[in-house]
Amino acid sequence: MLTIQISTPVMMVGLVVGVVIALLQALTQVQEITLVFVPKIISIFLALFVMLPGMVALLSAFMETIADKMIGLK
Repeated sequence: MLTIQISTPVMMVGLVVGVVIALLQALTQVQEITLVFVPKIISIFLALFVMLPGMVALLSAFMETIADKMIGLK
């Protein structure tokens, strides 16, 4: 479940940007293959930059839970 919470926002940004670019390509009949990559890469990097603090918080909470369970085993 944690993997889905961490990866879904970034994947959705890539999906939405890809669909928008594909729609624009279909409407304008410009079929340049490299036109999709640059906006998608930039948007994914921006999404990672914005959402990274939340991802770190989720992973830190998960690690604390794992560490507490490990301490409880002794």
